[in-house]
Amino acid sequence: MKGLALFPDSPSAGLAETLQLAALDPILLGVEDLEKTSEAASWSLVLIELADEPLRRMRHARRLHEDTGVPIVLLVLKDQIALIIDEDLELADFVVLPTDPQELRARVRRQASTVSTDEVLRYRDLELNTATYQATIGEQPADLTYMEYELLRFFVENPSRVWSREQLLSKVWGYEYYGGARTVDVHVRRLRSKIGEQRSAWITTVRSVGYRFG
Repeated sequence: MKGLALFPDSPSAGLAETLQLAALDPILLGVEDLEKTSEAASWSLVLIELADEPLRRMRHARRLHEDTGVPIVLLVLKDQIALIIDEDLELADFVVLPTDPQELRARVRRQASTVSTDEVLRYRDLELNTATYQATIGEQPADLTYMEYELLRFFVENPSRVWSREQLLSKVWGYEYYGGARTVDVHVRRLRSKIGEQRSAWITTVRSVGYRFG
């Protein structure tokens, strides 16, 4: 299933067999992969098996969700249920192992399809998931900072019209932001670089006024 990821990259033998029987072929993640948050845009769901390192892997789950917003499903043993409830994690779901392969497949498919289309903004081959703050361009994850994402989101939601630098500062950065208009120019330049040369023309400079998107 495209977009399904699994941590760790060495699942238990029982889980590996269950995944095979369920016809699920997740992307296998090591610890270093969890740090590459820009790649999270290509994951619709991450399975994390607690196995014999429950506390450590719950910390990984919490940090991954906080950094990316990607939905997490924990794969737990029966005696670990109380542990995850006590930790009060923000989970999409948890599955008690061992489990029936078809049940696992059904629950994964259900969770992976729960992102509402209202939460995804699209412009040509650009997609912005407003629930997870993930951006993809041409199906590739885009590594945007928070304010780069917010500026691009504003442009996508408000195309065609011209916005002055002062208006953009007010609407994207907020009324209490005291930075100068150069802040907008810097972020536009970075956005153009990150979306690529062919797409940089989406953001047009209107001389002596500001910028127009689309």
